[in-house]
Amino acid sequence: MIKLYDYQLSGNCYKVRLMLSLLGLEHETVWVDLDNGEHKSPEFLELNSFGQVPVLTDGDLVFQDAQAILVYLARRYGSEDWLPLEAEAMSRVMRWLSTTAGEIRQGPEFARLYYKFNVKTVNIEVATQKSATILTLLDNHLSDRAWLELDHPTIADIACFPYVSLSPDAKISLDAYPNVVSWMERIKQLPGYIAIA
Repeated sequence: MIKLYDYQLSGNCYKVRLMLSLLGLEHETVWVDLDNGEHKSPEFLELNSFGQVPVLTDGDLVFQDAQAILVYLARRYGSEDWLPLEAEAMSRVMRWLSTTAGEIRQGPEFARLYYKFNVKTVNIEVATQKSATILTLLDNHLSDRAWLELDHPTIADIACFPYVSLSPDAKISLDAYPNVVSWMERIKQLPGYIAIA
């Protein structure tokens, strides 16, 4: 049985929840109380020594990190459409997993931490500028395509979607990025789509 250690408001947890739903996979959810430090408990640190969610277990297997979990779910339970085996196509998809852990994290995700969770260690000016940069790049990239890579959704789209779609929580308007908004709407139309909350 698949078990997801989850936190409701986390965009990284949401991308795993979304992927599980898109694949139609039954699973048990274990809500982790981050507000009271449950992710730093000895029991949780046995699952992830970094003390971070999400964590996914599948039988005796334990996976940490949202992007790594998406790769596992796509390869273990999905079709090759989600994560192609051909080298060039796989490389193009994997690029976006790096982007979500880099530019999207440093932009919309950090800005959301600042405004929604009052994390004042975030430099909001830098996060806002990085958000504008990555959203402009995404909008330009999506100007002549429906999906980030290939002609159908992949885990690239699922990895990048959460924190981009949560930009309003970061006081970032998406009005200037019509191609991004259209892409988000296409994701919301996928069979099995679920919202973050």
